[in-house]
Amino acid sequence: MRIFDLHCDTLYRAFTEKKSIIRNNFEISVERGSKFDEWIQCMAVWIPDNIRGENAERLVENCCFLLDIELAKCTAENIDIAKIDNVSEMKSKSNIILTIEGGAALNGKLENISRYRKLGVRAMTLTWNSQCEIGDGAEVENPKGITDFGKRAVKEMERCGIVVDVSHASDKLFYDVSEIAERPFIATHSNSRSVCNHRRNLTDEQFNIIKSSGGIVGINFHKYFLAENNQSVGDIVKHIEHFLSLGGEDTVALGTDFDGGELSADINGIEDMHKIFNELSRLNYTDTLIDKLFFKNAFNFFQSFDI
Repeated sequence: MRIFDLHCDTLYRAFTEKKSIIRNNFEISVERGSKFDEWIQCMAVWIPDNIRGENAERLVENCCFLLDIELAKCTAENIDIAKIDNVSEMKSKSNIILTIEGGAALNGKLENISRYRKLGVRAMTLTWNSQCEIGDGAEVENPKGITDFGKRAVKEMERCGIVVDVSHASDKLFYDVSEIAERPFIATHSNSRSVCNHRRNLTDEQFNIIKSSGGIVGINFHKYFLAENNQSVGDIVKHIEHFLSLGGEDTVALGTDFDGGELSADINGIEDMHKIFNELSRLNYTDTLIDKLFFKNAFNFFQSFDI
C-alpha cells in the first residue's frame, strides 16, 4: 500500500511536546509510516490563532530546525527517509514535504513567502479558524474575505511555487481565492458539507471549483467533520464516495489531520490506514482507484506543480 497524506500536525506536536517524530505515541511516527510500500507525508507547522507576529515566524523556524535534526538522526540510524522539495526528486521510500498551516506565519511580510520556500515549504493554508493578515478563517462571523495583503500573498505564493491551501478558509475567502488564483489550489484536509454539515467542510460547488482548477482535496479524519456522532471508518468512506459521485476520481486524496484532531474510535493512527483500504475494497473499488485516492492523485498534483 502507498500513502500520500496531505496534512498532519505531528511536527508541531513533536516540537511543543519535546518529542521525536521517529518514535512516539502520536498518531504518526516515522517508524510506523516507513512500513508502507511508499509513504509521502506532508508535515505542517501549525500556527494557532493565539500566535502572531514574530512568534509565528519563530515557530516556523523552530519546527524547520527540529525536522532537520530528526532527519539527521534518521540518517544516523539508516532509516530511509528524506525531506523533498519536488516529488520528482524522490530517492527514498519514505519522504516528508514541509507545509504551513496558517498564513499568520508570514507576519504580514511578503518576503517571508520566498524565505519559507527556500526552507522547503511547498503548501500553505491561508488561515486557521480565525483572522490573519490574509483573511478570515472558517470560524469568523460575518467574514470579509481576502485582504489586499492576502491578494498579493496568493500571487507571490503562486510565483514561488507554494501551493495555496483553502482548508480552514471562510466561504467568502474561498470564493475570493477562486477568483484571483491563476494556478490550481487545494484543500489539504476538508470533507463534504453535504455529508456532514460543518462549516469547515466544502460544499459541492466548492469541491467542483477546486476540481476545475486542477487541484485536489484531502479527506480529513477529524471525527466532527465526518459525522455528528458515532463516527467510524464508514464515515470516511462516505465522504470519499460523495466526492467521487461529483466526478472526483482524479481529485480526491487523503489529508488525515493526524495529531491535529480527534479520531473515530476505530482509527488510532497511521497504522490503521488499511481499514479504509479494506472497506473500499469490500465495496468493490478497484486497487487502481484506491491507489489514486491514497497516493497517485496527490503525487500527480505535486509533480505538475513543481517549478
